[in-house]
Amino acid sequence: MVRPGPIRTGPMAFAECPDPRPGPDEVLLKVRACGVCRTDLHLAEGDLAPKHDGTVPGHEVVGEVLRCGTRASRFKPGERVGVAWLGRTCGSCRFCLRGEENLCLDPTFTGWDRDGGYAELVTVAEEFAYRIPEVFPDEEAAPLLCAGIIGYRALSRAELPIGGRLGIYGFGASAHLAAQIALYQGARVYVMTRSEGARRLAIELGATFAGGAEEEPPDPLDAAILFAPAGSLVPVALRALDRGGTLAVAGIHLSDIPPLNYARELFQERQVRSVTANTRADGEEFFQIAAEIPLRPSVVTYPFSSADKALLDLAEDRITGAAVLQMGGGA
Repeated sequence: MVRPGPIRTGPMAFAECPDPRPGPDEVLLKVRACGVCRTDLHLAEGDLAPKHDGTVPGHEVVGEVLRCGTRASRFKPGERVGVAWLGRTCGSCRFCLRGEENLCLDPTFTGWDRDGGYAELVTVAEEFAYRIPEVFPDEEAAPLLCAGIIGYRALSRAELPIGGRLGIYGFGASAHLAAQIALYQGARVYVMTRSEGARRLAIELGATFAGGAEEEPPDPLDAAILFAPAGSLVPVALRALDRGGTLAVAGIHLSDIPPLNYARELFQERQVRSVTANTRADGEEFFQIAAEIPLRPSVVTYPFSSADKALLDLAEDRITGAAVLQMGGGA
């Protein structure tokens, strides 16, 4: 659970908690693996305020169904399912009714509102769980549940034309998966990141260019995605866009954006769009294309007992790809 503070001070603490019980429309899972997302880091450090004391983070959960609620019939005990960030929506607000449940006025998020997957057991509303394609082992499946789905939505929001040039700023868990989808769809990918290891991975995956975080790409971009939580990169990315290009900002937390120069950074119909969570339809579409490619997440695994080390390594850019906790390592 989390007691927010700088990650070097050890805000994560182990605790014995009562076993969660599934509600009527929920299932109880034994956690097999849980991805470590930058949102977990924002929660641990207090950039994202916890919704209750002792929040258990983790929203990239792969688990085995142990028990089903009295009205839950979608899954059976023994099945492997995935739990993502969007934990529940109201289903009745104007956004839910028009198919934009990611903008729900009364949502519940896994690992923020409700306890998440940095635990041995977790519950999930059955309609918000995903069946995971068999092609992905647990450790590779975990980052798909947020990094993958959000990367897919960010790619959609960026409106990349067929065969276009995509710029990616920051190249962590989500970015290296979105890049694989874009490449599969015939795009050219240009990666700008401060991590040398991430630049090497980008080239290995097939990127046309990999440079520093503020480096100008060699060609104008048709679209770009900002994955790094650095508002200072917004004008940098906008200047790299060709006329009519779109920048999608994929993070839940972003440092302040400096003033923009209209002529250099917005004129000629350049635009900025945010990305807010995902719909379940996004998730289902993503898993279909992920299995078709198939995506190959670059994964660094940690025992359950080393969640704090995984978050520190993430904060200090020591992880290339995605970090995943393997359950069974104990406390």
